[in-house]
Amino acid sequence: MAGDAAGAVEIRSALARLRRTTGLPVAFGGLVEAGRRQMRISELSGTATPALSALAVAAGSGLGGKAVALARPCAVTEYSASRQISHEYDVPVAAEGLRSVLAVPVVVRRRVRGVLYGALRAAQPLGDRTLSAALAAARDVEQALLLRDEACELLSESGTVAAAGPGTVAAAGPMAGATAGPGAAWEQVREAHAALRALAPRIADPALRDELLRACGLLAAGGGPPPGVRLAPREVDVLACVAAGATNAAAAERLGVGAETVKAYLRSAMRKLAARTRGEAVVAARRAGWLP
Repeated sequence: MAGDAAGAVEIRSALARLRRTTGLPVAFGGLVEAGRRQMRISELSGTATPALSALAVAAGSGLGGKAVALARPCAVTEYSASRQISHEYDVPVAAEGLRSVLAVPVVVRRRVRGVLYGALRAAQPLGDRTLSAALAAARDVEQALLLRDEACELLSESGTVAAAGPGTVAAAGPMAGATAGPGAAWEQVREAHAALRALAPRIADPALRDELLRACGLLAAGGGPPPGVRLAPREVDVLACVAAGATNAAAAERLGVGAETVKAYLRSAMRKLAARTRGEAVVAARRAGWLP
């Protein structure tokens, strides 16, 4: 799945940072499989064998499974002899020669979504510095996954509005099935567009970022003013002044009218264009062909 691939990229990047900041010789990790109580180790950094590759770790089993079950970091100084964990995975751990191991869960919206491991081939405490670095790496992955979740939710909501059309808004929760007029529909489109544009620069995964920006383009194309809008000449003049950066007072002086008159023309134009702000009115007027 594309989402799993994007998450794996974040895990891989976090593991590289963890090793770089701590000097740990080995780091590995993976995501919890959707709908299942297990995580699968998919990313390896510094390993000498493929013993841990694609290993499925059940919740509650081994060190990583304990971190999944408890949703908190867990560590052992001598993996094979530890009484704090079960030992279903001793063979692959021993094959890689690991002894001191730390497992930190990646928790998003109170749900464990993955695990990051750091390990030594010597039986010595990993220390607070290593734990802090592992926690920071996990937080980075959590933030990336949360942003991806929010982006997918926004894309889904945007698609719902687009499918419903300008005359109907499909609402969630207790308002499900409610209908609204064209202005309300485009208001929701504009809100989704603004949220997506704000979110896009924070997305590290290039493919997802491009998908978001394409969705922004579709919303911008479809989120224009209601068809058949006609602006009065003075309304166009006021919008032209606003587009040039003029304040209401400056526009009034330029047009030879009072400031309250400018405000009235601007309010009228915004209402016709279904715009909430001066800037939105200018954009909508340009899309409708009233401004160059």
